[in-house]
Amino acid sequence: MEDKVVVIAGGTGGIGSAIARLFSKAGAHIVLAARNREKADAIASEINESGGKAYATDLDVTDMSSVYKMTDNVIKELGKIDVLINAFGTGMIKGIMDVDPKKAREVVDVNVNGTIMVTQAVLRHMMSEKSGKVVMFPGILGKHVMRNSSVYSASKFAVAGFTKALVEETTKRFNIGYSLLYLGGVSTDFWENPEVDMKVQADKMLDPEEVAKAVYYAVTQPAPGILNEMVIQPDSHQMV
Repeated sequence: MEDKVVVIAGGTGGIGSAIARLFSKAGAHIVLAARNREKADAIASEINESGGKAYATDLDVTDMSSVYKMTDNVIKELGKIDVLINAFGTGMIKGIMDVDPKKAREVVDVNVNGTIMVTQAVLRHMMSEKSGKVVMFPGILGKHVMRNSSVYSASKFAVAGFTKALVEETTKRFNIGYSLLYLGGVSTDFWENPEVDMKVQADKMLDPEEVAKAVYYAVTQPAPGILNEMVIQPDSHQMV
C-alpha cells in the first residue's frame, strides 16, 4: 500500500477511522472525507503525528457539488485515487408503521444516492487510469433481512445491487475491482442513532479494528485476484 491514495468517504466513523489508521501504517496516503471536518482534521493530525500521511477534506454525500469538489481536490493535490472505501451510512431499525417518511428519505438519500454519487465521481478518475479498487459495506442486512429492517435493508440491498452491476460494467473494461463486505453488528456509534430502535450488547459485536484488517485483506489481494464478497458476523447472532 506504499504511496497508494486511499479515499475513505465517512472516514470519521468507527470503521472509517480504524481503516485510516491501519492503512496509514502500511504507507498509504489517506484522505479522510467527511461532513464532520473537525473530527476528520483531528484524525488526520493523529496519523501525521505518528509518521503517516493523511489529510482531511469536506464531504456531504447528499450534495453533488460537494462530492465532485472533493474528488477534484484529491486529484489536484495527490494526482490519483487508487482505492475508494465507502464507509459512510445512516441507520434505521423500526417497524414500518413507526417510520417517518421524511427520515426514510434521508436513509435512502445517504445510503443509496450518496453511494451512487461518490462512486460515480471517483470512477471518472479510475476509469481513465484503468485501475482501482472500491470497497462497499452493504452489511449483513444488505444480504439478509430481520424484523424492523425494511427501510434500512432496502437501502443496503440497493448498494449490493448497484455494486454488482458496476462489476459487469467496469471490471473487465477498466480493471476496477469491487469488494462487498457483509458485516454483522460492529461496535460503533451507529447504535446511538435514535432511528435505530434496538437493544444491543456492544461487547458481543465486531471490533472496528478487526473489520479494518478484513478491508486491508480485500484491498491487497494480488492481481489478478479480487475478493468480491466477505461475510463477517459476531458468533452470538449469525444470519446465514
